[in-house]
Amino acid sequence: MTKTEIAPISGDITVSGTAARLLAVCRILLGFVFLWPALDKTFGLGYATPPEGAWVAGQSPAAGYLSHIEGPLAGLFAGLAGPVSDVLFILGMFGTGVALILGIGLRVAAFAGGLIMLLLWLAAWPFAAGSTNPIVDNHVIYLALVVTFAVTNAGDTWGLGRAWANSPIPGTRTWLR
Repeated sequence: MTKTEIAPISGDITVSGTAARLLAVCRILLGFVFLWPALDKTFGLGYATPPEGAWVAGQSPAAGYLSHIEGPLAGLFAGLAGPVSDVLFILGMFGTGVALILGIGLRVAAFAGGLIMLLLWLAAWPFAAGSTNPIVDNHVIYLALVVTFAVTNAGDTWGLGRAWANSPIPGTRTWLR
């Protein structure tokens, strides 16, 4: 088998060669896309979140956003604002970012990150008049990418995916892959 052929492993797709390296670059970059908001909202690093708006300063990472949503799902999302959604959002974004950067647990990251992106896409209500695109925006692209990384074993290249899968930790060859 040459470096550019696709080799199925346990029903998954593993990509080799240049495609694997490009997927690794995209995986790592998207990892920082997920990781950064968790860090900024937690510590108020002064980019999207000022220090006084940080979670560690007593502010809610989710309430500000969820209380300003417009559209038919505004009531649903406003009702979700609270300490539980703060923890789930920060842990989901942080965990997805770390998993993508390290190349481990990509199936769990695809589920968590994909769910967060789906909810953010719905919260943005792309079907409203004035929307730039009622179907595809960055949330949909990110969702598609995290799923792609999980099914192609993208963590094996420039990541710890292969070592993770060969570890004695239960589930690392299946659902934790």
